[in-house]
Amino acid sequence: MVAKTEVEVANKMDTVKLLLAIVLLLAGIAGFYYFEAEGLIYRVLGLLAFVVVALGLVYTTHLGQSIVGFGRAARGEVRKVVWPTRQETIQTTMMVIVAVIILGIFLWFIDMMLVSAVQYLTGQGG
Repeated sequence: MVAKTEVEVANKMDTVKLLLAIVLLLAGIAGFYYFEAEGLIYRVLGLLAFVVVALGLVYTTHLGQSIVGFGRAARGEVRKVVWPTRQETIQTTMMVIVAVIILGIFLWFIDMMLVSAVQYLTGQGG
C-alpha cells in the first residue's frame, strides 16, 4: 500500500511540475510581448531563461527522464548504423537519376498516346 501511495504522490507532483512548466513558458511568451519597448536581445534572453527553467522542471519528472532516456538510446542506435561510402552514395544517386529519367520518358510517351487517342475519339485532332 505504501508503494502505491508514493507512486500516486509522484504522479501528482509530476502533473504539478508539468503544469508549472507550461505556466512558465506562457509567462515567458507573455513577457516577451509585454516588454516590446525593450531591446530584442533582452527579450529573447528573458524568454530563453524561462524556457531553460521550464525544461529543467520537466527534466525532473518521470516523463522528462523517459524522454532523455529515449534520446540517449536513439543516439546509441545511430552510432551502430553502417553509413555508405561516398562511392556507394554517388552510385545509388546516379541509379535513381537514371530510373527517374527513364520513368519520365515512359510516362511522357503514355501521356502522348492518351492525348492522341482522346483527340481522335472526340474529333478534335487534325
